[in-house]
Amino acid sequence: MEVLGESLPKEMARVRELIIQYNDPMLNGCGRMAAAMMENSLREADKAAMSGDLVAMINAYNDLKDYS
Repeated sequence: MEVLGESLPKEMARVRELIIQYNDPMLNGCGRMAAAMMENSLREADKAAMSGDLVAMINAYNDLKDYS
């Protein structure tokens, strides 16, 4: 079982990889909106992690888990 301090950074890295895929030029811009939403979620996750706010970190983690 992982703790939030380990799983949140892993989830953030996973979503960063998704952003690369969604910004693939072969998609002709079709993934830009989703990538922008993911980037916003990552900014919120960064803020939560830096502040140490446990509730915000949990919310950020759950938000990131929704992306596929």
